[in-house]
Amino acid sequence: MTKRNRLRKDAIGMKSTASFAIAAALALMMAPRAIAHDMGAMGQMGAHMSMGPHMVMTEQRSPTDADLQRARELMRILRESIEPYRDNRRAVADGYVPFLPTIPQEVYHFTNYRLAVREYTEPFDAAQPGSLLYTRNAAGEYRLVGAMYSAAPQLTPADLDERVPLSVARWHAHTNICLPKDITLRDLIRGNIGAGGPPMPGMVDAGGSPIAVSLNQRLGVFADGRFGFTGKIADQPDCEAAGGHFIKQAWGWMVHVYPFAGDDLKIAFGTDVPKQ
Repeated sequence: MTKRNRLRKDAIGMKSTASFAIAAALALMMAPRAIAHDMGAMGQMGAHMSMGPHMVMTEQRSPTDADLQRARELMRILRESIEPYRDNRRAVADGYVPFLPTIPQEVYHFTNYRLAVREYTEPFDAAQPGSLLYTRNAAGEYRLVGAMYSAAPQLTPADLDERVPLSVARWHAHTNICLPKDITLRDLIRGNIGAGGPPMPGMVDAGGSPIAVSLNQRLGVFADGRFGFTGKIADQPDCEAAGGHFIKQAWGWMVHVYPFAGDDLKIAFGTDVPKQ
């Protein structure tokens, strides 16, 4: 082989190696985004809600004039009661705790568990929602968009309708949830998702990659997209085969209300987070 041909072959080899390295780097860069997209409940409990393996919703009824009047009054009460919490720091000071804030989400739930327990056990109070709903921008700043009411899982459609009319809103419940054996719903409330601990089912194989390590530290057992409220696993056999425990329904009934989005009840009680 001539010197010129050797140089040409070496140059091609270097180009191929560089191309492979760039492709590998891009793959590593895209992996967290792809997984974060799959996480989408919240990301785990996300911005758009619809019937599926992980969610059931109440049937929509035909509205009556009385329903519409009740819904507008509820919006007025809720808007006035949560207005002080536009600053999320005020919400935290008053006992509202962000649910899984390290996980990318379209809407973040700040829950006051004392009020949430009251929603399950005491008469409905429209001015005392158990959870506040925020979006978060690229700078990490939270913006209040609404609130969530909760109700005990045994309540009937008639019971739910007495709280928020089923003709204007659809209550939802999270179903067929698979979590790793060592993670419970109580752990999620406490913010324990295995992040920073030893490898657990649901984490990605780090393989020495700092990006994968960072992903596991932020997303914990939700990192590979199999577990959780929007996870790929939605039945008991697959859950147990993956080293998890199956939860037929997580908590009770829930409904989102967005009182700052104007007077359109379809938007205020809709299944999408309003664009404001």
